[in-house]
Amino acid sequence: MRVVISATLRSFFERKTEFQTDKNTVSEILSELTDSFPDAKKGLYDQNGDLRSFIRIFADGRDVTDASEHEKTLEGVSELLLLPFVAGGAPEEKLISDERIKEISLDDKDIDRFNKHLLLREIGVKGQKRIKAAKVVVAGAGALGSPVIQYLAAAGVGTIKVIDADVVSVGNLQSQVIHSSRDVKRPKVASARDTIRNIDRNITVIDENQMLTSENVLSLIEGFDLVIDCTDNYKSRYMINDACILSGIPLVFAAIYQYEGQVAVFGYDDGPCLRCLYPEPPEPGLVPTCAEGGTISPLAGIVGSIQANEALKLIIGCGEHLSGRLLSIDTMGIRSSVLNISKKHQCPLCGSSPSITHPEDIDYEDFCGLKREEEKESSVEGLTPEELAHRIENSEKLTIIDVREPHERAIVKFPDALVIPIGQLARRQKELDPQVDTVFICKEGKRSILAINTLREAGYKGPLYNLKGGMDAMKDIIFSHEGGGL
Repeated sequence: MRVVISATLRSFFERKTEFQTDKNTVSEILSELTDSFPDAKKGLYDQNGDLRSFIRIFADGRDVTDASEHEKTLEGVSELLLLPFVAGGAPEEKLISDERIKEISLDDKDIDRFNKHLLLREIGVKGQKRIKAAKVVVAGAGALGSPVIQYLAAAGVGTIKVIDADVVSVGNLQSQVIHSSRDVKRPKVASARDTIRNIDRNITVIDENQMLTSENVLSLIEGFDLVIDCTDNYKSRYMINDACILSGIPLVFAAIYQYEGQVAVFGYDDGPCLRCLYPEPPEPGLVPTCAEGGTISPLAGIVGSIQANEALKLIIGCGEHLSGRLLSIDTMGIRSSVLNISKKHQCPLCGSSPSITHPEDIDYEDFCGLKREEEKESSVEGLTPEELAHRIENSEKLTIIDVREPHERAIVKFPDALVIPIGQLARRQKELDPQVDTVFICKEGKRSILAINTLREAGYKGPLYNLKGGMDAMKDIIFSHEGGGL
């Protein structure tokens, strides 16, 4: 049997992508993995020894995450997939009713513009009218939002609301193809609005240059037919999911990391929601974000295009879709899987006895561990880049520990740093001198906080410091003997 490891977990498995095993139960396979890769225990299990709730296990597409499945023999199974969180059938009802499209007409220009759609039996005139009548929210105008927004506009979606509070930076241009160099420092929603209007000026564009909050999320999606989640953080994902389920609006979800992507449809036709799949997000710092781990440029185009395709099928009312299923894509291994998701009766949002009745019922900062992270950060002593540079310039004795991924260190190295992955810290603490100040560095100064707390929990007593802002904040520091940035 082949055991496939998703990219977000590979740092705990010495970057291996897959393994062969002769074990025939989930329990035996997990034991074999943690015996062979001690670091994997930190990634797979929490402090109580339970499988982390943001990890799902699929046996040939069947969800076997529940502990009741772990002792059962996996007869005839060829592939076991460990998939962390970074959804079939044809629709029985259409998002845009026949009554509503009676008010929509197509003129000669529309017929010329959308002739390729009109030739498709599943779309035709009625389908194109549904597209024109549709009102869609796109949350996020970044990497995923770029292809989604452009393809929805090109397809002729009548009303598109784009929500994003960020501005365009040079670093966005690699994968956020809706923006160009001239848009740098402009609000992303303004750039997206101009792009939509350049595609089709008949589209109604609503640009919301603001952050989604538990107070405004319901009002921002009210009256719309569909929401597409193109955000890049767990807090927004759960908030959008909750608002859509409570509002009865279907949600097209996607996420990307390095070379992998996930796409699902939540809250459609009494289907499952995000909380059914992933009851909780990962602990902050445990799984790197795409900002920390990177993504190959075309990945967002591939996954975002699938999101747009799912959205259009739901609007038109044709084809199979991803409600109750999760599409997992690995572009490095040229592999994809469609994994079944069951609706959980104990789900606090869409289950049989829901406890969440309004987004304001949830403290999303606390739920996603952000408050705990702030508390941990406040308890960790930190050094600013300037303070660390000053101590290095004065030749003070320091131990610098780099917990970044290999590809991050390849971009910019920190001189004389000792490389220790977070999962190895506890067993390698003897390599540190408790009489010497130890400074931890990562890309943004977040994983290094997790590293310090991990080492403290392991009983290390020496002085530990976090580089505030990580290497991103350190890159402009100039050392006198180098005459240039680090």
